[in-house]
Amino acid sequence: MNRMPMPSTGPTASRDADALLTEVGRLDSVVVAYSGGVDSALVLAASLRALGPSRTLAATADSPALARDELLLARRTAAELGVELVVLTTDELAVPGYRANAGDRCYFCKRTVLAAVSDLAAARGYAHVATGTHRDDHRSGHRPGLRAARERGVVEPLAGAGLGKAQVRAVARKWGLAVADKPGTPCLASRIAVGLPVTRLRLELVERAESAVRKFLAERHAPVRDLRVRILAGAFRLELDATAHGWLAGRPEQEAELLDRIGRTVGLADGTLGPYLPGSVNGVATAWGGRR
Repeated sequence: MNRMPMPSTGPTASRDADALLTEVGRLDSVVVAYSGGVDSALVLAASLRALGPSRTLAATADSPALARDELLLARRTAAELGVELVVLTTDELAVPGYRANAGDRCYFCKRTVLAAVSDLAAARGYAHVATGTHRDDHRSGHRPGLRAARERGVVEPLAGAGLGKAQVRAVARKWGLAVADKPGTPCLASRIAVGLPVTRLRLELVERAESAVRKFLAERHAPVRDLRVRILAGAFRLELDATAHGWLAGRPEQEAELLDRIGRTVGLADGTLGPYLPGSVNGVATAWGGRR
């Protein structure tokens, strides 16, 4: 995994860590809706420190939109932390609003996941459900999943302690979490352009295509941190972080070979290469027509 530049983990990180532990310490017991990413992993670690393992439980929603590598990493990180992990099978594809992917897919996803986690908490006698939502999430533009969280009354220790993404990573480094520098990896459905229905097949094709890209670049010793294979209307778009994008864009024959390989994987002939743009599949993505 390529590492991001490491900001200070000194006094500021110590204050942020203390604020987070204070926030979590106000709770009685917690089930953390845990994805395996740095945000929810930090909440999990804070709960273990503030409340102890007997009052902390991790719950991961295993759905068709969760890449298998991400599930394996979530299991491994939970084991390293020494916390019990419950893997809940969820089927967001059974929810019409989720399948329709009309711009509020995340609301239906989060509602489904948090309902399952809340049921687990009730059955096991835990007082709260916590998520890894942080301060910066509330400053983002379109976050329909936050509405589902409000409806469920979940707690958000990171946001409550005033931590944004940079502070989350700094505290995670301070505590030695293995995922401190893990790139953000939203669900596979986030690669499907708004307006295109989410199907099991499309999710599987995205996962296969992104695995193929990582393998292709690894075989050529080309570093990559962030990549997305986005499914658009009748086309696809490969997005890479600046380093990987520059490497591939400077090698037109390699670029053509990789795009052809992706196209055969996803069953679309029209594909382009572009820089990684977080959330770019939303909004204007449907108007790209495969070109930008």
